Amino acid sequence: MLSNIVFYSLDRAIRSYRRMAQANIDRAGVNITIDQWLVLRVLLEHDDLTQNEIAEHVFKDQASVARILALLTQRGLLSAVPLPHDGRRTQLRVTEEGHRILDAVQPIVNDNRKTALAGISDDELAQLRSLLERITQNCHPPA
Repeated sequence: MLSNIVFYSLDRAIRSYRRMAQANIDRAGVNITIDQWLVLRVLLEHDDLTQNEIAEHVFKDQASVARILALLTQRGLLSAVPLPHDGRRTQLRVTEEGHRILDAVQPIVNDNRKTALAGISDDELAQLRSLLERITQNCHPPA
């Protein structure tokens, strides 16, 4: 039975969270998707990443990230600043409008997390993180 498979339950929990989170962002009238928000957050925290590295951080394929970056740039949430030492490359920066969107979404994200984690203790969360990290490590082939 599928419901007895831990990865099915994990995927169902993630999908349920993403649906709830997106619905709450939409209800607040903020025009951004969860994936676009994730890309903006990653770039805010790490402004020197390549598209491949961004894709790894947000768990998306490179083509999806390229589309998200193009849309965020088109909407004025990101800007591409030429690198002075390499005219062929640019560095992506979150614009003032991008910061405004991130600031608008952050309280919604905090509420979403609070709702999703209701009734789960700090110890249970720590144990869950530890178990998920172990699963992640188990899935990487030995070096």
